Amino acid sequence: MEARESDAEAPSDDGPVDRPLPHLDGVRHLIVELPDGLRMHVAEAGAGEPLVLLHGFPQHWWGWRKVIPALAAHHRVIAPDLRGAGWTEATTGGYTEEQLVADLVALLDALGLDRVSLAGLDIGGTLGFRVCLTHPERVRKFVSLAAPHPYPVLSMGVMLRTWQLWPGFATALPVLGPRLLSRGRLPRRMMLGSSVAPDTWSAEDLDLFLGRLRDPARARAAAATYRALALGSARRAAAGAYRTTRLVTPTLMLYGTVLYDGDRDQAGHPGLLHGYEEHADDVTLAHVPGAGYYLAEEQPETVARHLLAFLARP
Repeated sequence: MEARESDAEAPSDDGPVDRPLPHLDGVRHLIVELPDGLRMHVAEAGAGEPLVLLHGFPQHWWGWRKVIPALAAHHRVIAPDLRGAGWTEATTGGYTEEQLVADLVALLDALGLDRVSLAGLDIGGTLGFRVCLTHPERVRKFVSLAAPHPYPVLSMGVMLRTWQLWPGFATALPVLGPRLLSRGRLPRRMMLGSSVAPDTWSAEDLDLFLGRLRDPARARAAAATYRALALGSARRAAAGAYRTTRLVTPTLMLYGTVLYDGDRDQAGHPGLLHGYEEHADDVTLAHVPGAGYYLAEEQPETVARHLLAFLARP
């Protein structure tokens, strides 16, 4: 395994022309080669106890740009691009829950990190939960942002709202999904529609996220990752696949208003936030007002404050 500092350039979406990575003060870039040959891009900042940030869909490390400075003042922040996302290599395969977990564990090994704190947004949060369940010895504390836990209670109210997820189902289709992603309109709709503040992103920010998907290989990778971590994991969780496991990692679940608008639905049934109580040792729930799904970009100061306070807790 090899970790080397990147020259901050990678193949762009437009073909062989190189495009520089976006600049963020204090951030250094590494390319880490994992045992299976995957070349993973990592954005790193700060020093101290390691904190790994796992991005959501359809994003990459840049989704953490607003909280990295505050977090890096206290921690060594490590923000990798998942397989096929951002500036990490888009391989032809490997987009399964098991392999994506293995990628993260291999990254920790390559960086010489025995134990880290972990935070994940959306599919990154789903991946974080799986790492906590399969490798609890590697995670000190975990923060989930707008991600469903592995023990959902599927009340009628929850099931009736699944129609709202149709863009995700379209995204996961093997042929149509990558085409829709590469054209940009669907992922743009998913981002803007999941935010209470559509002006969260500048035109440049949106292009940094959506522009990577113009590469057909990255669009296929994004669709496959979403299929595995969003739909596949949700389907297994709904079927009770994780109910024989126990979440022993101290966990903070942050949620906004999109799909997580209160502890119970309008009919009084438990929402997606509940169901973990009999399967977890230490879980704290916290609502982030004024945020939809992309909490770290919509309310970065609040998210950073929650993260730092939780990680500092004995």
